[in-house]
Amino acid sequence: MGARFIQVSAVYFLIGVVVGLVMGIAEAFQYTSAHAHINLLGWASLAIVGVIYSIYPEAGKTKLANAQFWLHNIGLPLLIVSMILFANGVIGVGIPLASIGGLLVIASVVLFLINAFRNVKARA
Repeated sequence: MGARFIQVSAVYFLIGVVVGLVMGIAEAFQYTSAHAHINLLGWASLAIVGVIYSIYPEAGKTKLANAQFWLHNIGLPLLIVSMILFANGVIGVGIPLASIGGLLVIASVVLFLINAFRNVKARA
């Protein structure tokens, strides 16, 4: 599972870099929140989780890790799209997307927390 998290994080890394470049060239800084979330919740957080699951493969083999992966990777795109909608003044659709996406990402982080406490143990 660690490898899957790292692979998806690399996709978010590319997206984040491209979005940042386009934002800078176009001076479209209203998308800063979306850009930050792509990089922090997509690239950085998923990469760190992937490394943790690679170091502690027993944690990465759980149903919690699998559920976390899907919740995060369904929720984060919804959250990012909602931020883009908000930046463009589309509030009506943005609010439900932000709510659903944000709750899914929070749920994935809670699953990671539970998994870490259950399956990440100090080694002798």
